[in-house]
Amino acid sequence: MARDSIIDPGALSVRLVLERPVETPDGQGGVARSFSALATLWGRIDPIVARAEEAAGTLPVTVTHRIWLRRRPDLSGGMRLRSGARLFALRAFRDPDETGRYTLCDCEEIKP
Repeated sequence: MARDSIIDPGALSVRLVLERPVETPDGQGGVARSFSALATLWGRIDPIVARAEEAAGTLPVTVTHRIWLRRRPDLSGGMRLRSGARLFALRAFRDPDETGRYTLCDCEEIKP
């Protein structure tokens, strides 16, 4: 069993809000995207990588994290997690040890 798949349930100590995207017509043929809260849950946030990439003369920094949750079968692309003012876009998620106990989310911290 991989070391990162072993977790103490007590380590899920960060309160998170799972948000799903909601698209509404904007009256001009497009849509306006917002997010609505789906669930409040406990998790663990592990920072993984911070990288800077030059784009259009600026140097934005992308920070990626792994976020551990209790098993969530209802996750889908486009969702995000909120911790206070911090937002994390879900990029990928999986059952790390195939036991059905946890979901491990690969996330990118985004600026609101």
